[in-house]
Amino acid sequence: MAPTSLDLGGRTALVTGAASGIGRATALRLAEAGAYVRALDLDADAVRDVAALTGGEALVADLSDLGRLDALDLRADIVVNNAGLQHVCPVEEFDPERFSLMLRIMLEAPFRIIRAALPGMYAQGWGRIVNISSVHGLRASAYKSAYVAAKHGLEGLSKVVALEGGPRGVTSNCVNPGYVRTPLVDGQIAAQARVHGIGEDEVLATVMLEGAAVKRLVEPEEVAEAVLFLCGPHSAAMTGSSLVIDGGHTAR
Repeated sequence: MAPTSLDLGGRTALVTGAASGIGRATALRLAEAGAYVRALDLDADAVRDVAALTGGEALVADLSDLGRLDALDLRADIVVNNAGLQHVCPVEEFDPERFSLMLRIMLEAPFRIIRAALPGMYAQGWGRIVNISSVHGLRASAYKSAYVAAKHGLEGLSKVVALEGGPRGVTSNCVNPGYVRTPLVDGQIAAQARVHGIGEDEVLATVMLEGAAVKRLVEPEEVAEAVLFLCGPHSAAMTGSSLVIDGGHTAR
């Protein structure tokens, strides 16, 4: 299938977690469509490489440092909240500090970024907010209390922004991938094997893809195309929605 053809010339896009995986693919795709991309990530070298490829700007920041985040210029026509992390552990063993860290990065940081970007979007009567959620924003899984809580919260935040922003030309949607071929997923395999008591070679088939009808990982570029679609004219009436790309996992 041919990639979506869309001209984002003159638009500025802020993409978090842009150094790798979904964020990198999204930054490259939005730049290909003509947007000036502001790529934000903690990994300075990798995000500068992305900025060089897109002809945009690199912002180096730790999203858990809310003071640093608030000091940044976060104005943009398009915001893609993608940055995230995972930790697999039973609730009774889950470190409260790690739980707090994950919610800061995946829920409070998106709130602050959206809050900073909305006035400019409202002033021009146009804006697109795309929150990279997950099937875990719609369904729970054992051993992922912080991730599931953060993604469910992000879904709620996205819907509130949709209701407030719709009359002012701003849409807000979530993209909900299943397991994507990214470093984040690669890093889960050992942890999943440990908590489920199985070999690492069994994790993909018996845990990650067990509930999916399409038995493969989602590619980052597929998610990037969905983000691009939500920035275009054919999705102007889509807001408060969750666009699922999960191989049928949530169809059950």
